[in-house]
Amino acid sequence: MPLTKNFRPSSAHSTLGEAFFDEVSPAEFPKHILRFRNDRWAQRVGLDTLTDAEWIEHFGRFAPLPDSLPEPLALRYHGHQFRVYNPDLGDGRGFLFAQLHDLQDGRLLDLATKGSGRTPWSRTADGRLTLKGGVREVLATEMLEALGVDTSKSFSLIETGEELMRGDEPSPTRSSVLVRLSHSHIRIGSFQRLLYLDQYDNIRRLLDHTISTYMPHLSRDAGDDRALAFFEEVCRLVATTGANWMLAGFVHGVLNTDNINVTGESFDYGPWRFLPVLDPAFTAAYFDETGLYAYGRQPDTLLWNLTRLAECLLPIAEKSKLEDILRGFEVAFQQAFNAAMLRRLGLAPQSEEATLALVRSVWKFLIESKMPFEQFFFDWHGGRASESRAAASPAAEFYAAESFEPVFATIAAHRPFDGLALDHRYFARSTPCTMLIDEVEALWKPIADSDDWSAFHAKLTDIALMREAYSGGV
Repeated sequence: MPLTKNFRPSSAHSTLGEAFFDEVSPAEFPKHILRFRNDRWAQRVGLDTLTDAEWIEHFGRFAPLPDSLPEPLALRYHGHQFRVYNPDLGDGRGFLFAQLHDLQDGRLLDLATKGSGRTPWSRTADGRLTLKGGVREVLATEMLEALGVDTSKSFSLIETGEELMRGDEPSPTRSSVLVRLSHSHIRIGSFQRLLYLDQYDNIRRLLDHTISTYMPHLSRDAGDDRALAFFEEVCRLVATTGANWMLAGFVHGVLNTDNINVTGESFDYGPWRFLPVLDPAFTAAYFDETGLYAYGRQPDTLLWNLTRLAECLLPIAEKSKLEDILRGFEVAFQQAFNAAMLRRLGLAPQSEEATLALVRSVWKFLIESKMPFEQFFFDWHGGRASESRAAASPAAEFYAAESFEPVFATIAAHRPFDGLALDHRYFARSTPCTMLIDEVEALWKPIADSDDWSAFHAKLTDIALMREAYSGGV
């Protein structure tokens, strides 16, 4: 098999033992039509030399990758779903298929599935994923990565030729299997399950495995310090991802504890949406009737979820010290939010006072003006260096208003970040690349009506252009 010589497989998760997973078999699908392969990330893990037929063999039929996991593992976990504890969760339509290393930074990565068939945790579900759901996840991950969010990567999407019945889209509908790439699938819910079952030794075992595998810089002597260092790191990572969601104008939609992993990546996308305008009450999921997971409530929800993780560590860490770390979440989130604001505007840090003034003025303006959210960050990326471009924007009338004057003053107080690619052709256009719900539906319609994927691929090209522009033209 033509894998690159740099391909570095692993089977690290299997060392945890059977108490943490179940070996399962993938579903057999009637068809395998490759709809998306992430060649950019395939190259980073040494899988870019696979032919399409070989790709389908591994990511549609799930032939094991050499020297990685010999059998797929359905991971065991529990979780709070809309703050109601559910002890019947686990990988019900997915599994951990393989592990391998990022050739750029050496970190361990998981290849895990969505829609790969029934497992012991499927309950009454069919273990499948709709093709529309797979398309939506590809769009979400590509867009978030381009906007600087630490997200799982959609690695592969294969249409599988089955007809599925669903209550939230016209049925029968087409089916697919997705493979995602992420640094970990150990969730807050993985620890919750062990607490629920009073398996305190396994809490320690999972903690030690997570630190040694994903956070080796935290290695310390056994005892409270080890658990506290882990918890503090998880809080920092989750705060950073949450802040980046807010500056991307992103609403995850289902922030259950089983959807928050301990390495901080954003993952598992269902009813996600991007904001048209800054609205704290904007909600992604039609079934979120109380707005529990609304855009503006995401930081509080993440803190609530982290509190549940703290409860899992009580058998091995001092309560007061865990509480001290939780009290630091707001500061960590604000610091990450400030950094994300500067990154989105392409501005270098100045004094803390100047950055806070920038953050407050921008947020106040966006809430009160109700101008298009993404247009603002597109127009002013580069600060004063983009002033003439912003003046020619379709949103120029917003910037001519008196209410914008204090915003401009705080922007002007920051110099552009070194290495910006403001001459990139992405910035020669008048409007940014966006992913609002109407656009998503418009991309899906030709696929559903006539199997026309041209708009989908054109959108991915547009997102890649945006990612390149925001990465300094690289």
